[in-house]
Amino acid sequence: MQYRLSMARERLHSAEILLQDGSYKDSIGRSYYAMFTAVRALLAMDGQDFSKHAGVIAYFQKEYIKTGKFDKKFSKYISQAFQIRNNVDYADFFLVSSEDAQEQHDRASELLDAIEKYLNRQ
Repeated sequence: MQYRLSMARERLHSAEILLQDGSYKDSIGRSYYAMFTAVRALLAMDGQDFSKHAGVIAYFQKEYIKTGKFDKKFSKYISQAFQIRNNVDYADFFLVSSEDAQEQHDRASELLDAIEKYLNRQ
């Protein structure tokens, strides 16, 4: 669990460096993976993991969003980040701005902070 949180922080840091460098698509990818890795750390508490990203996200939504353990906005954050990351990785002409990358970084930071606080209370 702590290892995954550390990995999430590292990915968030990489997203920030890429953002500052003007590599917006790559920054968005790292921001998504910071969120994804943080959610996997949360699922590790339950002894859960999934081979597909959609499985991780669905479990997070079912067990942590719908139960009220986390604000509904975090469901939106990770779902949108997943879609955007797929677009930047696989859609040839998908454009992103510095604002898009900054928004994803800020959301990843907020979600990671919330997960760390939750895990520290457990």
